[in-house]
Order: sequence, then structure tokens, then C-alpha cells
Amino acid sequence: MSTTTTETVAQPITAETMLRLFPDIDTSGEALEGHDEEQIRLMDEVCIVTDENDLPIGTASKKLCHLMTNIDKGLLHRAFSVFLFNDKNELLLQQRASEKITFPDMWTNTCCSHPLGVPTETGSNLPDSVAGVKNAARRKLDHELGIKPEQVPFEDFRFLTRIHYKAPSDGKWGEHEIDYILFIKANVDLNVNENEVQATQYVTPDELKKQFQDPTLKFTPWFKLICESMLFEWWASLESGLEKYENEQSIRRML
Repeated sequence: MSTTTTETVAQPITAETMLRLFPDIDTSGEALEGHDEEQIRLMDEVCIVTDENDLPIGTASKKLCHLMTNIDKGLLHRAFSVFLFNDKNELLLQQRASEKITFPDMWTNTCCSHPLGVPTETGSNLPDSVAGVKNAARRKLDHELGIKPEQVPFEDFRFLTRIHYKAPSDGKWGEHEIDYILFIKANVDLNVNENEVQATQYVTPDELKKQFQDPTLKFTPWFKLICESMLFEWWASLESGLEKYENEQSIRRML
């Protein structure tokens, strides 16, 4: 697995070439047959399509961004992953609901989702983009876990880095994302949305490492990538020294 950082790409996708590169984006409804109605509705949300340097080049529905037929052509979108720690420095994990269309029933970090193609959640430079994903994170923490925005203030989120990764969920669905990593330390009240989350737990670093050894537990690919690269080093610096990991300008390619 490569965890090197780079800001150059050989064949960038641009706004000008997007339609040419994706002339036959799959918009059929067959892919969603048999899935949960609420999760189907959420597939109409509008994601931010980017080039490989994280510059917005357009928008596309969540459905289009997660179909492997489009991912295999290079379709890439912006995302975020929140890691929320309590005052004991334990990390809040969630198990994704069975109703989820991508990566159902898997354990993952506190909240993983996408900023939407709306003014408060998008951005064409890094500071604006970070602000946008922080706004999106507060929205989704409430939607998925019932964590009210006042318990997770905007200014308490700490942006560390971005990772570029690609992962199939099954033969039909997958992920191809520029994923913003956000840390926050807060004691929160949970009111779980069971259509999104089936279980939660707080873990220590040692407990999480033991869980990774349990073959009965399944974890999302982006969470495993982050854990296998930098999570435990970042976690150890949560009380002191995290500043040196914040606001990384380059994108970590984990492809």
C-alpha cells in the first residue's frame, strides 16, 4: 500500500473534459431495486465532483458517484471522515445500518459522508473547502447520530489531511473519494438514526487493535486505510502535539 503524498497527476479530469470523459454516465434505476426507500432518496443528494487535485469540476448525484461503472472511468468526489473522541480520549465508532446501500453492517469511524454541492459546504481552495466539510460534518453528525450542532462547535473541528482512495463495496457500488480527515474532542449525547446506524461504541487504541484481529468484525476500507497508516500516531498526539499534523496541504494517495 502506498501512503506517499503528491500534488501532481498525469491526466487530470477538468470541467471542460468531464462530459467527454463521462458521455454515458449510468443513470439507470436498476441499481437501486430492492433497497431501502430512505436510502434510495438520499442517493439523489448532490455531491461535489473534483479532479485529482481536489478542484471542483461539477456536481453529480450520490448515486452516480458511487456506481462502479462510473468510478472505473475516474469519477471522483469529495468526502469527509469525522473522528470524535470523548474526554477519556476514546474514539466513537459506529456500525453502519443494514439498510445502507454501500458497505452495510460494517464498523467505521464516527461519521463518514459527503459535503453537498451547496454554497455552505463547497469550496475551490483549501480553507474554503475545509470550512465546507466542517459544516457538512455538523449536519451529518446530527442526521446519523443525533449529535446536536451546539455539542460539536465549528471551531472545535481540527482538519488534518486529505486522502485519495478507491474501494469497491460489491460488484455494483463503491467509493472513489478525496476524503477530508477531521478530529474533534467532545462529550456528546447520542440519539441514533437506526436507518443509518445500528450500533455505536467507544474504544481505546488497544481495544480497536484487538477488534481488527477479530475475523467476525468487518470494517470499512477507508477506516482500515487510515488506521493502518496514521490514526494511532495522530491519536497518541491528541492531548499534545496534534498541531504538527494539522492542515496538511498535499493529498495522501492511497490507491
